[in-house]
Amino acid sequence: MTAAAERPFVQIVGAGPGATDLLTLRAARAIEAAEVLVWTDSLINPQIAALAREGCQKIRTSTLTLEEVLAVVVEKARAGLRVVRLHDGDPCLYGALAEQICRLADADIAVEVVPGLSAYQATASALGQELTIPGLVQTIVLSRAGGRTGVPERESLQRLAALGASLCLYLSARHVEEVQQELLLHYPPETPVAIGYRVSWPDQWLSVVPLAAMAATSRERELIRTTLYIVSPALAATGETRSLLYSASHNHLFRGGAD
Repeated sequence: MTAAAERPFVQIVGAGPGATDLLTLRAARAIEAAEVLVWTDSLINPQIAALAREGCQKIRTSTLTLEEVLAVVVEKARAGLRVVRLHDGDPCLYGALAEQICRLADADIAVEVVPGLSAYQATASALGQELTIPGLVQTIVLSRAGGRTGVPERESLQRLAALGASLCLYLSARHVEEVQQELLLHYPPETPVAIGYRVSWPDQWLSVVPLAAMAATSRERELIRTTLYIVSPALAATGETRSLLYSASHNHLFRGGAD
């Protein structure tokens, strides 16, 4: 327990996309200081869990329900132990964070959330691609296929695709045929799609294919999980466009413009 907190205390920590050197410093320090590490072993690189100090109790959650996970977290925190709940990626994205914080608040347990690098950022970086190109696309949308959980009608893929933005889709590989069909209603079939499997892991697979080949490629690779799709015209940008911010003709607080 931290000196600053009299009540039981838990850190919910983002492990990032997979590589140990893509952890934030704050996340790495939290893991190294943990006395109990409750980690999503089905999605997190074991090398990250291995950063915990000797004697740390490591609890895998792949076979547990959220209620069972929280029961363990509450028990260990109330025992005065320093508990880290370790999530893949960023806990604020598809991490059941709201439920956990509410349950911990009900148990009078303080929570600190430590962000993690998300898969869409790691994927764009691995490709050496910017997802916001002046004059082409300036919006990034993070979403997912409906699946069993569903999404609000106002956030249907068809509505999101109509924006023509850089669309990053999580948790969608199992529904890729339906996803492709809906996206083709608004994106041209030649629109580039980055398909990333376990990006930044040692067995990373990453490829850019036309939207029309998105489903076939996914099935050929037997991708059903740990897969991210980035659908974006930015992936085909030529590099001829230029940010106004860095133009010699643009002045701002720190730089005068050209005469």
